[in-house]
Amino acid sequence: MTPVDQNVTSRLYVSTYTGKQFYPLAPTPEQIDIEDIAHGLAYQCRFNGQTRYFYSVAQHSLIVADLVAQDLRAAALLHDAAEAYMGDMVKPLKQLFPLYSEIESRVMSVVGLRYGIGNFDDPAIKRADLIALAMEKRDLMPNSSEPWDSLKGIVASPIRITPMSPQEAKAAFLLAFQSV
Repeated sequence: MTPVDQNVTSRLYVSTYTGKQFYPLAPTPEQIDIEDIAHGLAYQCRFNGQTRYFYSVAQHSLIVADLVAQDLRAAALLHDAAEAYMGDMVKPLKQLFPLYSEIESRVMSVVGLRYGIGNFDDPAIKRADLIALAMEKRDLMPNSSEPWDSLKGIVASPIRITPMSPQEAKAAFLLAFQSV
């Protein structure tokens, strides 16, 4: 990671829904809270809001979790947990900011420590993430008719996405977390 002034590192934090201070440059498991994750993801729209309807990262995570085997559901549900603290940056922009990806990776490691999960990058989760992406493109982005390179060879599930409100997505996310 690029060196950052220690004074800056110790001052930069994100205030969370539950009232915690989350330090993205120095995250610890104690700063991580499932309610903050559920709330943050439920109120963030995928694709920078460039969708037909509001569609949250939390609902995306629920779909990914539904597409994997039971033993991977917790990791699939939390595969985008860092976005609750850092925001959901679209892939083309993320590629321009490698430091963001480094910080995100560190945050995901701490989320893994907090919940005893280490397989966020499991190939089955990656594939489920792409299947969900194909569903999202089909159901939520009708004006994006060009093919997406990342979806080559990926077939969307026939299940259609019905967008949830942030409150519904948060409640469903918390319920799903309790059952994994």
